[in-house]
Amino acid sequence: MTFNIEEELKKMPKEPGVYLMKDKDDNIIYVGKAINLKNRVSSYFRKTNKTDRILKMVSLIDHFEYIVVSNEAEALILECNLIKENRPKYNVLLKDDKNYPYIKIDIKSDFPNVMITRKVVNDGSKYFGPYANPGAAKEMVNFIKQKYKIRQCRNFKSNTRACLNYHIKRCLAPCIGNISKEDYRKQIDEIIDLLEGKTDKILKELKEQMKKEATNLNFEEAAYIRDRMVAIQTASQKQKVSNISENNIDVIGMAKSDLEVCVEIFFVRGSKMIGREHYFFDNLGDMEDREIISGFIKQYYMDSMSIPNKIMIREELEDEKALEEWLSSKTNHKVMIHSTKKGGKLRFVEMAEKNSKVTLENKEKNQNAILLELKEKLKMDHLPRKIETYDISNLSGEFMVAAMCVMEDGVIKKNLSRRFQIKTVFGQDDPRCMEEVITRRLAHSVENPENKGFGRLPDAIFADGGITQIRAVRKAVDKYGVKIKIFGMVKNDKHQTRALLDENRQEIEISENLFNLITLFQDTVHDTAITYHRKLREKAITKSELDEIKGIGDAKKKALLKKFGSVEKIKEASLEELMEVKGINENLAKEILKK
Repeated sequence: MTFNIEEELKKMPKEPGVYLMKDKDDNIIYVGKAINLKNRVSSYFRKTNKTDRILKMVSLIDHFEYIVVSNEAEALILECNLIKENRPKYNVLLKDDKNYPYIKIDIKSDFPNVMITRKVVNDGSKYFGPYANPGAAKEMVNFIKQKYKIRQCRNFKSNTRACLNYHIKRCLAPCIGNISKEDYRKQIDEIIDLLEGKTDKILKELKEQMKKEATNLNFEEAAYIRDRMVAIQTASQKQKVSNISENNIDVIGMAKSDLEVCVEIFFVRGSKMIGREHYFFDNLGDMEDREIISGFIKQYYMDSMSIPNKIMIREELEDEKALEEWLSSKTNHKVMIHSTKKGGKLRFVEMAEKNSKVTLENKEKNQNAILLELKEKLKMDHLPRKIETYDISNLSGEFMVAAMCVMEDGVIKKNLSRRFQIKTVFGQDDPRCMEEVITRRLAHSVENPENKGFGRLPDAIFADGGITQIRAVRKAVDKYGVKIKIFGMVKNDKHQTRALLDENRQEIEISENLFNLITLFQDTVHDTAITYHRKLREKAITKSELDEIKGIGDAKKKALLKKFGSVEKIKEASLEELMEVKGINENLAKEILKK
C-alpha cells in the first residue's frame, strides 16, 4: 500500500511524541521529538525557507512513523534511545564515543582501594573525573599510592602475612589487621577531599597533626605528614584554577566552518579545570547552533554517569527544560543548563568557543597542507579531494574478499568503507580480484549515476600493493575511460608501509606527516579486509560443523561459542565442560565430541 504523506499528516495527533523519518528502503534517516507532533512533522513539508541539509533530508523521506508519549521529557528520553540505537544519517552523532578514565574509590569496602576505570556504574563507589588526559589520571593515582599507605592489591582478602608493599612502607597491611577500619578510612576521606579540590581543609588539618606529632617527639611521623603536605600543594598547583565558584561544571563552546563543526567541552571539577575534549561533525554547517548543541548534549550525556551540576552554553535551547529534567533524572542531583549573557561565566564560554575555533582552524590547516602536498607529489592539476584505497584478503584462494576505504579532504572516513565478496575469480589471483572489485565499484558511479551508494568518482586510487596491483587497477579504470590517477602503497618485509609508488615504478618522496597518514590509510583498509575475511571464514566453519549436529540450534550454538570462543576450542573441551553450557545435556555433549 502506497504511503500518502499528505493524508498521513492529516491523521497525526497534536500530542507530544517522537517521529521517525524513513527512506524508500525503510532506513531511519532522522529521529526527532515534538510537543505537538502534527505541527512539527507538517513543518518539514511546507514550502517555507529551509536549509540545504533539511531540503536534502526531506527529498529522501518516503514515509514516516511516530510514537505518542505523555510529555516532552518522555519524548526526549525516547528520542535519545532511538538515536543511539539507529544512528540516523541526519541527526547529530558523536562519531568517536570516548571512554574517559575516572578515578574510582570503592567506599563500600571496609578497606577501599583507589583505581582507574573507564566504566562508570551505579555501584555505590565514588568516581572522580572525567580525565580527558589519561596520563593525568594515572599520575594522580600513582601520587596517591605513593603518599598514602593504602592497599595496592585489587582483590582484598585477610591473610596471615603481609606482602612486599608493607615491608617497603607502601601499605599499612590491613590484610593482617595492622590498621583499623576507622584509621584506614581517615586516609580515604583525605584522598576524597584531595580529589574534590578541598586542599585548604586537608592542609589545615595536616598542619595541626604535624605540630602535634612534633610536640610528642614523633619526628618520623611528623616528617611523613610534612611530605604529604608538600605533595598535596604541588598536585593542587598543577590544576588550572578557573574563576567559577561552582564545583562541577561542563562548559560547551562551538565553532563552524564550511566543512565541519567543532564542539569543545571543558571539565571543571572542584572549581578547577581538569581537562577538555573536542568533537568534530560533518555536514552540519547549515544547522542552527542551538540545534547542534542540543543534539550534542543528548548524545554526550546519554550513557554518562558523571553529569555535572551545571552545563554552561552560549544560547538558550528550545528544549532546555526537558533536557534539565532528563539529566536530573539520570543522577541524584539537580542539573541546570545555563546560557550565559555577561560577566566571568560568559568569558569562560567564550574561552571554550575560542578554543573550538582554534582546534577547527588547526585541523583544517593540517588538512589543507596534506591536500596541497598530495596535489604536488601526485602531479595533479587539482586538489585530490577524494582518494579510495583497496585491499584483497584470502586464505589459499578461499573466502576471497576485498575492502575499500575512503579519504576525503585529507581525512579517512571509516563510515564510507565498503566490503566485497569476490564473484568471478576462482583460486588465488589477487590482481584479477583487484580488477574485478574496481570494475564493480566504477560501474556504480558510471553506469548508475543515480545510485548514491559510492558517491562521486575518486580523484585517485591507492592500491595496497606494488606494480602488479597498480596495473590491475589501470585495466579496470581504462574500461570506463575515466581520468583517475593510480598509485601503489608498498610494504617492506616486516609488513610496514615503505613507500608510495607511481605507475612508472617510481617511489614518491613525501613528508613524514603524509607518510604517517598513508600508513594509517593502508592499515585501515587492510584491517577492514582481514576482519571481513575472518568473519566469513568463521561463519562458514561454524555453519559447516555445529549446524550439522542434531539438537544444536542458534541459541545453543551462541551459548557454546560465547563460552569457548571458537569451534576449535569447543572440540578441545571435555564432556564435563560442554555440559556446563546451558541446554547441553550429556547426549548432546557426546554428539559434539564425535565431530
